[in-house]
Amino acid sequence: MALLMTPPLLWAGNALVARLLQDLVPPIMLNLLRWGLVFVLLVPLGGWVLRLNSPLWRNWPRYMLLGFLGMGCYNTLLYLALQTSSPINVTLVSSAIPLFTLLMGRLFYRQTVARLSWLGVAASMFGVMVVLGRGDLDRLLALSLVPGDLLMLLASILWAWYSWLLARPWPGQADPEIQADWAANLQAQTVMGLAWCALFAGLEVFWLGHATGHSPAVSWSWPLTLGVLYVAVGPAILAYRCWGLAVARTGPAVTGMAANLIPLFTAILSLVLLSEAPDWYHALGFVLIAGGLWLTAKAQRST
Repeated sequence: MALLMTPPLLWAGNALVARLLQDLVPPIMLNLLRWGLVFVLLVPLGGWVLRLNSPLWRNWPRYMLLGFLGMGCYNTLLYLALQTSSPINVTLVSSAIPLFTLLMGRLFYRQTVARLSWLGVAASMFGVMVVLGRGDLDRLLALSLVPGDLLMLLASILWAWYSWLLARPWPGQADPEIQADWAANLQAQTVMGLAWCALFAGLEVFWLGHATGHSPAVSWSWPLTLGVLYVAVGPAILAYRCWGLAVARTGPAVTGMAANLIPLFTAILSLVLLSEAPDWYHALGFVLIAGGLWLTAKAQRST
């Protein structure tokens, strides 16, 4: 359970920190800085994967795709979404990840989905709604979608695909030597993902420069430095490590359910930053989300 809960907690902080930094750094540039620092931090742990005789280079299409989905697209879309949407709304949309994961597994990976799993999804998503609506149906109905929410919807679909590719590589793509070393596995994805991040950041500089007449600037300061350090170490290295372990142990369908915890943790962290005490609906939402996770895990294991 700790493996399932750690990534959502760190990713909730990722959304809040990215929102706080939006006036200091362009969103796609933030993603490039994040994964650039991850690359540097992983060199002592998994740097062997970069050698010329590494299995990475003969299996580069797999890691190029994983880097594109997990580092390039998902995080780029997340940071872009936060430009027009709130962390609460963004994490609400991300609660659709478990549904996309189950559907993708059923349609493309011949994954048997137990009936109780759908009940677990429903319970978890209902828990998300309780938290976001603060126990008030009218408040929940008042939530509206903006362009950022649509970007996050696309990001959620891509993340579901990323999770399945981690667990079910295409024939001939499996590479036990790299997959047995978590740091090398993440570094292999990062080095490929950095290429996509750099491409997207270059397009961002070009587009903003063309639209505004001047290139976007990065306002270096202690808040930005600490923020980049957090999103690199916490939501990237630690969260991806725990997510990979959870996928390996419980499967993508069950692990994907943990994404429903992100809105709950986002709401709690927001309340903490605002010095407000948690309310009854946070407890109810947690029980529903955790109960849905447990039900889905039990159903899928039985299947």
